[in-house]
Amino acid sequence: MRHYQGLSADARRRLFQQEPEEIDVDADAATLSTALGATLYMPATRPHLADDLVRRAVQDDVVSAVVCLEDAVPDELVEQAQENAIAQLRDLGARGGGPLVFVRVRRPEQIGEIVRGLGEHRGVLRGFVLPKFTARTGAAFLDALDDTAQTEGTRLWGMPLIESPEMIHRETRDEALLGVQRLLDKHRSSVLAVRTGATDLCGAYGIRRGRDLTIYDVRLVADVLMAVVNVLGRTDGSGFTVTGPVWEYFTGEERLFKPRLREAPFQEHDAVALRAELITRALDGLIREVVLDKANGLTGKTVIHPSHVPVVHALSVVTHEEHADAQDILRGTSSGVAASSYGNKMNEARPHRAWAERIMVRARAFGVAREEIGLVDLLTEAVSR
Repeated sequence: MRHYQGLSADARRRLFQQEPEEIDVDADAATLSTALGATLYMPATRPHLADDLVRRAVQDDVVSAVVCLEDAVPDELVEQAQENAIAQLRDLGARGGGPLVFVRVRRPEQIGEIVRGLGEHRGVLRGFVLPKFTARTGAAFLDALDDTAQTEGTRLWGMPLIESPEMIHRETRDEALLGVQRLLDKHRSSVLAVRTGATDLCGAYGIRRGRDLTIYDVRLVADVLMAVVNVLGRTDGSGFTVTGPVWEYFTGEERLFKPRLREAPFQEHDAVALRAELITRALDGLIREVVLDKANGLTGKTVIHPSHVPVVHALSVVTHEEHADAQDILRGTSSGVAASSYGNKMNEARPHRAWAERIMVRARAFGVAREEIGLVDLLTEAVSR
């Protein structure tokens, strides 16, 4: 798997000082989970699911996708949807192409049913998203995952989804998260990343954020995200990659607040029309939320529309300045403080080391931009494709 394969060689040379690398699908969890980028959800009821997955991989740089059998499918259609997912994934496996595919199941038993149904094409499936994950419900999912992988002789990753009421209710959150931490530690070799479900968390209180707001403006949910990172996203060897929640808007409507995209960078790049398009398509809110995801320790994002994918990936490219700082920090011979190569900040070798290591993993997956290339350049290339 490799990001930005759809770009011409000239475009890659123009944008990247270090181009995105080919990431082995059997890479370690930290590398592979970072490379997932924007993970596109699709309902399992789609009649042309295999075609859609191939097309999105080519047109939109979709590298990872989740075929959903849970909230995206009405209760009465679950069995039909599962049969369709199996048939479509067998088709995808026969073609030998497409993104990394995961299935979001409802019941632990579906894990074995789906893998057995895929038969000789089981290798097309990378793993499962485990819904409403708690210490109480999650053990059965992880046991089914490990048992199926061993029985069927295939590698399967699990991505537990933190979205249950126990996680948002203040009196149960700490105990619930610590229980999940203990459970995931027992199954560490099977866990690729921890996903976060903002929609269900909002639903527990009957709220929904507007397109003028990010999830970090919804304090009830923001508190859950920060608690998840605090407990499950540590860099001391006990944590996992924690992914950003879904952005659910993909078209414009009347707005109450001014857009938060500054005009100056777009004017400097003669890209005023791009700014207008981003605002019209509600992508300015997505941009801000991804920036806040990164600032708060989340990596990658769940998305529900193809237009979101190139935006998330543009924001995942490592800037020249970030890369220079990371290099300075990692090759430091002491634990002291030194001015950055850019001369605009202090780099501290010890507290910044985990950040620098993460930057280098992201640089492998998404590349390093040239010094003169900014976000507007990357967005221009992404949105114009």
